Amino acid sequence: MENFPINRRFFAVATALTAATLAASEAWSQPKLEKTKIILAASSKSALTALPLTLAEQLGLFKAQGLDLEVVDYGSEARALQALVSGAADVMAGTYEQALSAPALALKCKAFVLQGRTPAVCLGVSPKVFTNFRGVRDLKGKKIGISELGSASHLLVKQLLSRAGLNEADVHLVPLGPSLLGLGTFRSNHLDAISHGDPLMTLLQQKNEVRVVADTRTLKGCHEVFGGAMPWHCLVASSDFLEKHPRTAQSITQVMVHSLKWLQTAGPGDLLKTVPEAYLLGDRALYLASFNQLRESISPTGLMPEDGPRTLSRLLARFDPAFKPDKLDLAATFSNEFVRRAQEGFKS
Repeated sequence: MENFPINRRFFAVATALTAATLAASEAWSQPKLEKTKIILAASSKSALTALPLTLAEQLGLFKAQGLDLEVVDYGSEARALQALVSGAADVMAGTYEQALSAPALALKCKAFVLQGRTPAVCLGVSPKVFTNFRGVRDLKGKKIGISELGSASHLLVKQLLSRAGLNEADVHLVPLGPSLLGLGTFRSNHLDAISHGDPLMTLLQQKNEVRVVADTRTLKGCHEVFGGAMPWHCLVASSDFLEKHPRTAQSITQVMVHSLKWLQTAGPGDLLKTVPEAYLLGDRALYLASFNQLRESISPTGLMPEDGPRTLSRLLARFDPAFKPDKLDLAATFSNEFVRRAQEGFKS
């Protein structure tokens, strides 16, 4: 991965010059923002799925847009959503599923930039337990680790069980916690299977402790599991915020689209130079391997896919009787307008 030092140095210089040129042009042409101090609530700031936001911060893209953005890491999706709903935060970096939750719908929230176009979690089974795994029905009566109840990993298990004619009562779910914190619990509890995200799943694969049997880190795997696009990680704000601060929202979107574009051509060296050392988990090789596993899940454009909201709403309705998709105006829960304007700006 580091065999092309000349090309990589050239790319780094070109990237810096491009960013500097863009920042200079924006400084001259950017209209006055309605609000420059922005509080963004993150569910997990250091997670790989939040990488576009991390890069935008580290590359100084928010400052180039005249934004004084503070990212507050709440450590969970529920707490980040509560910060948005209570007014403690202007924007949330969370999931589109949260934008469809009762509190978000009451606040009339909208997803306006897509970071992750799949949930980026996968299900793996223990090769020691399943020497000849035939399908999800083999999990009946088994212990399955998930990151937490209500998470993407939990939803993946529910979907797979449902398709196999099973339900949660047929298995034993064990919440493990986020990231690598769940590794010890997974091993000490001698679990039969695990549904989780990276870097934990990549580490377990490298150690031959799991065999992945369902993978939503790729578009193909996501479609196989959910039957369509499954938009997940995104930026969410209230409709009121977007309407009262359109130039501010546009600037935030401009930054994120720029970050997503940067990520499409970034190499391993670029990531290691840009991502904070603390986020690399003390293992750069594992971080890069994990990134490569889920790279396809990161949106290249920031746009919400046309069929995504409908696919997710049908899935939520299947597992939550209180969720009524027929009474929901899905078009009001997301907006592609800011991203489209940002893309036009880059073209010009």
